[in-house]
This record gives sequence, structure tokens and C-alpha cells, in this order.
Amino acid sequence: MSADGDLVVGFDLDMTLVDSRPGIRSTYEALVAETGLQIDVDLVLSRLGPPLELELANWAPAGQVPDLADRYRELYLTLGVAGVEPLPGASTALQRVRDLGGRNVVVTAKSAGGASAVLARLDLPVDALEADRWHTAKAAGLLAHGATVMVGDHVADMAGALAAGAVPVGVTTGPCDAEQLTAAGAVVVIDSLQQLPDWLDEYVLGVRERHLLDALEAAGSVLVAFSGGADSALVLAAAVRALGPARVAAATAVSDSLAGVELTQARAFADALGVRLFTPVTAELERAGYRANAGDRCWFCKAELLDVLTGLAAEQGLDAVATGTNADDVVAGFRPGIRAASERGARTPLADAGLTKAQVRELSRRWGLATWDKPAAACLSSRIAYGVQVTAHRLARVERAEQAARTVLREHGLAARDLRVRDLGDRASVELDADLVQRASDLPELVEAVRAAGFAEADVDARGFRSGSMNERLAEPARWR
Repeated sequence: MSADGDLVVGFDLDMTLVDSRPGIRSTYEALVAETGLQIDVDLVLSRLGPPLELELANWAPAGQVPDLADRYRELYLTLGVAGVEPLPGASTALQRVRDLGGRNVVVTAKSAGGASAVLARLDLPVDALEADRWHTAKAAGLLAHGATVMVGDHVADMAGALAAGAVPVGVTTGPCDAEQLTAAGAVVVIDSLQQLPDWLDEYVLGVRERHLLDALEAAGSVLVAFSGGADSALVLAAAVRALGPARVAAATAVSDSLAGVELTQARAFADALGVRLFTPVTAELERAGYRANAGDRCWFCKAELLDVLTGLAAEQGLDAVATGTNADDVVAGFRPGIRAASERGARTPLADAGLTKAQVRELSRRWGLATWDKPAAACLSSRIAYGVQVTAHRLARVERAEQAARTVLREHGLAARDLRVRDLGDRASVELDADLVQRASDLPELVEAVRAAGFAEADVDARGFRSGSMNERLAEPARWR
């Protein structure tokens, strides 16, 4: 992975991603039939990897090799490409790179025409092609795309990786065995690409963990905007690891939009880490844009929070303010709160390291953090439908309603992981885990408890809990106004 946390993986083509032997056999046999050359095709297939010209030089005078290579490539486009098939796990391995936010680059000794034709026919999820690259010349192709991992079946692939400063990963689906690949510098050797996703998961998590800690260490000292959720909890724990508790502090903003239980849990977590917890009061309800509760409400909330925390950090002599924004958040689309924090110079160490929500939870689990599987708990104002004014009264009744709903569910032996009471103005909608929807719908006392908290009407949403479901209503204003 590059210094900025981007993942780019280089892959060899023949016998790494694809089994090209049937197509190559057909092409060589056709070339033999045309020219009368004595070529041991079985021997050729046993040592695939080097450029075509080098192989042909074993069977024909040097002066004939260029023309023979041109003819071979012509024949390959019709005979060879049709016989190529992906090796087991190839598509899954490529897709895992993309799932991790990365890009795939094929770096091959094959000609551009032949390689492009193979990739087009198989429709593999490849983002770039570097053709006519062999041995250490593969390094230029890797460096051109910032690739820091190279997966290949040949010792020459390992040489190219090492020349580029990339991590060499060997796969024994080609002519080289594990001993040869290891001797050539492979840091890991796998039997097939089916094993690559698990290795990639570990590699990427390790690199991103190191990036997170390095970035926090470089910050000097930090005040963490600590909501008590899994993301900001990991930032706080990482800051303590990188800087020590004396150079770290947490701040949990106290306002009508914070559920009381969240403050209690935040305090316990900070105490366990040995860091100071500040509980500054924020006044987002005094901001007209926040109360109006249009689609950009979160901008006003985060602006208030960061304005308060920036001043607090300066008072305490702390160099930076960090939030728990993760890599998924920054690509999630409509996030005005992230924009407000960025405008105020807040650091986003999780996002900068490329850590996704799933990776935040996994790293937290490995570090033994109690928050590793804590359900998302957005602020209470996120429960109020856009266009319905945010007031202290509405925030309080949402909190009462959620507490009452959880109590009813517990009394019936149901434990809801995710539960939201959405304030739609004149009524409430209860969202909870999809597998509980039917059973909850059969409990009239659940709706009665929500109504008793201060709502005229209430029902259980048949679609279940959906993070950010209020954003759906932005496109359907008639449903909630």
C-alpha cells in the first residue's frame, strides 16, 4: 500500500490470473503447421513466463524470430484467446482488492494486444494493464500505478516486485514451486488465488493500523471528538497507543441531542484508557440552521461541535482535533457534517488510513475494546424527519420512546441491536432489526409505550432498521411533511 493508504495490487497474467496453456498450445501447433519448425510444445508450456521472443529463440534462427513472433501474435488473437480461462479464485481475488478500496493492475510480459484481448473476453475486474514487462522491467509498470504488492507465479515476478519495493506474493499455479518463489524473495507463497483474499485482509489491516498510529504520533498531541461509538473509540485508543495518555484528551459534547446513556459509557471508556474526558456544553439548538432541520442540519451541528472543541484544544495546549470519520463515511455521499469538520481543520485519522467500518470493528476487537461490536448510535436529532423543527422537547421524547421500546422488547425476551424511534412530526415510526420486525409488530404494548412517551400515533416500520433512512425521505417530502 502507498504512503497515503491507497491499495494497488499488481498481478501477472498467464498462470497467475488465467490458465493460458490450452490457447498457447493451439497457437504453437498452428505455427508449427505453417512453418515446419520443430517445437516441443509440451516443453514450452512447462516454462511459461518469459517473453515470446526469448522462447522462440530456442527453436528458430535469430533472424527469423521477429517475423515468427508477429505471426504467433496474429494467430493467438483468434486461436489462443478463445482457449484462455480464469484460474480458480482469480475473479474473487481481484474483487477483494476492489472491496478493500483498491485497484488492480496487470503487469505482464504478454503483448498489449494479446493481454487486452484476454482481459476483454474474460471480463475480469482489472483497472489497468502494463504489457511487455518482464523480470525487473515489471518494476516500472508497478511504480507507474503506485502498486506496492505484486502477485505472480514466476521468479521473474518476484524480481520485478523487489525492484519496485513492492511486497512479492508467489502463487504456485505456474512453472515455479514454493521453494523457488521463496528463494526469489516471495514473502508469502500460496497454492492458488483462492487463498489471496484472506492474506490481503490481514496485510491491508496491518498496513492501515500502522498508518493510523503513525499519523496520530505525528500529530504531537490530540483532542478526540469522542461520541462513545466504535469509530471515535478506536481513534481515542489509537491516540493513547501512539502518544501516551498525557498527550491525549477526549471530549464528549453535552447537549439535548446526546442520550444520557452515551455520556455514561463514554466516561467509563475514557477512564479505562486513563485519559482526561472533557464534557463541554454545545449549543447547536441556538443555531437557526440546526433547528430548521433541513437536509444540511448536520453541518450546523458539526460546526458547533468543532468550534467548541477547537477552542478547548487551544486552551489545553493540544495540537489537533480528531474525529471518528472512517473511510466508508467519506464515500457515503450526503455527509454535510464531514464537510463542516473539514472546513475547521479537524483530522480524520481513520479515513486517512483507509480504515473501513468493518476494519474499525475488527481492529477494535483485536485490541480488546468493548466498543468493537457496539451498534451505531447517531445523535438524537437524526431521528427527527427533515423539515420538522428540532426542539429540546422532541429530542427528549425520542430518547424516552427508545428507552421504553427497549424495555418492552426485553420483557418479551427480544434484544434489539439497532432500534430507532423516528419522529415524523405528528407520529413516530419504530425501526428495529429486520428479524425482529414481525414479532415486534405483534406487540401492541410496544406501540403503546412509544405513544406514552409523547407521540399521538406510532407504528413499526415493516422495512426494519436502515442507517440514514431519513435521507430517503429527502426525496419523498410528501410522506413526512
